[in-house]
Amino acid sequence: TGHDDGVETVWCLDCQSGEVLWTHKYPGELLPNLHEGGPASTPTVDGDQVYTVGKEGQLYCLNMADGKVLWEKSLQQELGVKTPEWGFSSSPRILGNQLILEAGRVVSFDKSNGDKLWQTDLHDAGYGSAAVIHQNEKLLIATLDCDGLRVVDSENGQAVAFAEWKSPYKTNASTPIVAGDQIFVSTGYKVGCGLFRLQGGSLELVYKNTEMRNHFNNSILLDGFLYGFDGDSHIGRLVTLNCIDFTTGKLVWKQRGLGCGSLLIVDGKLLILAEDGTLILAKASPDSYTELARSEFLAGRCWTVPVLANGRVYGRNADGKLVCTTLPKAEK
Repeated sequence: TGHDDGVETVWCLDCQSGEVLWTHKYPGELLPNLHEGGPASTPTVDGDQVYTVGKEGQLYCLNMADGKVLWEKSLQQELGVKTPEWGFSSSPRILGNQLILEAGRVVSFDKSNGDKLWQTDLHDAGYGSAAVIHQNEKLLIATLDCDGLRVVDSENGQAVAFAEWKSPYKTNASTPIVAGDQIFVSTGYKVGCGLFRLQGGSLELVYKNTEMRNHFNNSILLDGFLYGFDGDSHIGRLVTLNCIDFTTGKLVWKQRGLGCGSLLIVDGKLLILAEDGTLILAKASPDSYTELARSEFLAGRCWTVPVLANGRVYGRNADGKLVCTTLPKAEK
């Protein structure tokens, strides 16, 4: 998705050549609030449909083959909410026949026709997406909004548990990380991270510290350790890539010099896109930060998490430049 001169666009590209196969365009505000602006939600593909959310809450279900609109909704009208300060940013989460969003309410739509199934009471919107919890043969939804960590029943949206978790400037922007009955959340602006244990109808705090302050890009959990960027985007020179113990919250190591970047876990390794566009492969190990390779990939500010598919890495900078590179095959 992208923005140009008052128009937002959903793009479908040939993954091999970059050829434009179809586009879907609609009016939209840029909302460049201390950043370049434009859509902040990631499209979600489910079967033959693509679901997208625009900066002002334009929710579309598109046919994947040709981009035809199958149904559309306005989150502002449907939910009785205003556009959040940073725009609607939640990416659609598909759960069975439901499409679930955090948008000033947690809301569920029927993914086939857009009918609203349920919604929660109003709260200060967060900017992350919904996570799923399996508990006693029930499916629960966990979201982090700007009031706190919220757990609801996926069948009807009824409240299950809540723990206050506020941040300056109302900037809770990450998605909860779920492992069993434990839920990890993280926020910038010196708030830090916390691990909660869901016990029946309550969220018990296991620990809270400032060893992982994710401003917007999520940490990733691998083999009991979290890897993520600690610090605020407006002072990227002070941001570090940290590794912490998921169970205890203890800092294991930190690495400077990557800015406010993002990362993936690839075949047990860290694939990092530094803020300056450098692409880096490093060991995903609690022992130390060890680089395996790096190369120039993009230029300008890079806050968008790269995508890996079929041996190719796709990356985008804040100006909307999209590039693709092929990863070298590992030697046997």
